[in-house]
Amino acid sequence: MLDLRIVADAHPVLGAIETSVNEGDRICLLGPSGIGKTTLLNLIAGLDASQAAMDQRILKPLRIGYLFQEHRLLPWRTLRQNLMLVGVRAPDVTEILSRVGLEGCADLLPDQLSLGMARRAALARCLAVDPDLLLLDEPFASLDPDRAEELQSLIAALLDARPAMAMICVTHEMRDAHRLANRVWYLDGRPARLQYDAPLNRDDGDAARLVAGLRRLGRSCRLG
Repeated sequence: MLDLRIVADAHPVLGAIETSVNEGDRICLLGPSGIGKTTLLNLIAGLDASQAAMDQRILKPLRIGYLFQEHRLLPWRTLRQNLMLVGVRAPDVTEILSRVGLEGCADLLPDQLSLGMARRAALARCLAVDPDLLLLDEPFASLDPDRAEELQSLIAALLDARPAMAMICVTHEMRDAHRLANRVWYLDGRPARLQYDAPLNRDDGDAARLVAGLRRLGRSCRLG
């Protein structure tokens, strides 16, 4: 799907990185706060001013859905109107919102939603482009545990329904990888590099070994 190469010393934050993302990869990207996780996501999405630092080989036309830390819905437009701006046909709005548990909310403004509902509405906007790659930047941050669990379950179900869709999810919590990931990236260093890039099989003890390995690295990732 995507081969990614960042040249050493060509980016102000990121060092040399060489990896790939394949169909069905569910990657959780962990690392200390401020290390460059969002920067890497923005590079992959083509939103970073240092794009020239990256050699990105896309093996087929790639549709990307990006769930930002802030929902970035237009506050003066209803959810229906926000979705229609990204090409959703009016008759399809209700179906797309129902996929994220927002039935009956099409004519609400973003400010009329709770934070968790706004995140789900933004996720609906991502799904509207039928993405091959879903980028999630700390989607569970600032949510209370119950709402975070609801959103996590929703994302897991959406991924299960689209097994070919790849995901990269920035998080600080190893428990998110336990639930969502089949692969883990760990970013650290100055400049930041991928210190860990390996599959994660939650059923055979890999998760426990990963926790132990990251602890040996002495990093500040919260391993819940």
